[in-house]
Amino acid sequence: MSLQSYEAIYHNGQVQWLGETPNVKKAKVIVTILEPRGDASQSIRRMPSVRIRGKGKILGDIMSPAAPVEEWNCAK
Repeated sequence: MSLQSYEAIYHNGQVQWLGETPNVKKAKVIVTILEPRGDASQSIRRMPSVRIRGKGKILGDIMSPAAPVEEWNCAK
C-alpha cells in the first residue's frame, strides 16, 4: 500500500478537489486544518477544468522575444 496526496477544500460538508481526483470509492483520509489567510474567498485556489488539462502546447522558445529587440516599436 502506498500513500498518495490530494488537495481539496472541505466546505459545508462537501469536498471540492483541487486538481487530480482520487480514483477510489471509499478511503480513509487524514485532514489537516490550515488557518485561513485573510479573506476566505482568497484561500480557494482556482484551477482550470480537467477537460482542458494537457491540451495546451508550447511552440518554440518561451523565454526569448518572438521578434528581435531592434524591431520593437514601443519607444519610437
